Amino acid sequence: MSTATIREIAPTTVDADGMLSRTMRILGCFTADEPELSASRLGVLTGLSSSTLHRILAQMLELGLLARTPGRRYAIGARLWELGELSPLALRLRETALPFMSRLYEVTGENVHLAVLDGPSPERATALYVGRLTGRTSIPTLSRMGGRQPLHTTGVGKALLATQSREWLDRFLSRPLDRETTHSITDPEAVRAEIDRARMRGYATTREEMTLGNVSVAAPVGTVAGLPPTAIGVVTRIEGADVRRLGALVVQTASELGRALRAA
Repeated sequence: MSTATIREIAPTTVDADGMLSRTMRILGCFTADEPELSASRLGVLTGLSSSTLHRILAQMLELGLLARTPGRRYAIGARLWELGELSPLALRLRETALPFMSRLYEVTGENVHLAVLDGPSPERATALYVGRLTGRTSIPTLSRMGGRQPLHTTGVGKALLATQSREWLDRFLSRPLDRETTHSITDPEAVRAEIDRARMRGYATTREEMTLGNVSVAAPVGTVAGLPPTAIGVVTRIEGADVRRLGALVVQTASELGRALRAA
C-alpha cells in the first residue's frame, strides 16, 4: 500500500544534524505497521550512531515522548499524545464534529470518516484522518485515526481535491498516481473529470478504488478560518449502496458542521 507516512513527510530543518531533526527522525520511524520498535531497528531506520541514538532515546523517555514496552522496545509516549490532543484538529475540529459524525453513523450504520488536506506541497499532499466512527457490522476499511490515505482513491480525498484551485491540481497531478486496486483511477484527465463531477453534485464518490467491495461518498465542509480543508464521508458496502441518498446525507452533514465550526 502506498499510504504516506511520517517518514516521508517529516519536515526538512535548516540544521539537518540538530537535536530536533534527529528527534523527528526517531519519531518518524513509528508507523501503524511498526508501532513498537527496538533500539537496533531504530538505528537501522535513522542511521544514527548507537551512542547518539541511546542518548536521545534516554532524553525522550525522560520527557515522556517515548515509552518502554515489553521486550526492550519503544513506543510513542503519553506526553506526545497529550500534546497532540491540543492541536486544533483535535480540540476544535474533531470535538465539534463528533455529534455530527455520530448522527451520520446512526442514520447509515456504516463507517464515518473525517479528514483534512495535509502535506508540505500539492505533490506530497494526502488525506489525514482526524476522526472515525465504525461499528461491528461496518465494512472493513484501511483508514485509522491519525492515518493517511491517497487523495485520488478515497471519497474524502476526492472531496478535498474538489476544494483546490486549478494550479494546485496541476501540481498534484504532475506526479504519477498510485493504483491501490484494479479500479483506482490514475489517469490525470479522468481524475479531473471526477473532481468536476464532485463539484457539480456537491459530493465525491469512489467505487472499490481503495478497498475492494466498498463505495465511499464524501463532501467538503467548506472554508473555516484556522483549519485546513476538511471533508466528511461514509464508506459502505457496494452491494445495495444508495449513493444519491448517502450523497444528500453527507452534504447536509458537511454543511451543518461547517456552520458549527464557523460559529465556534
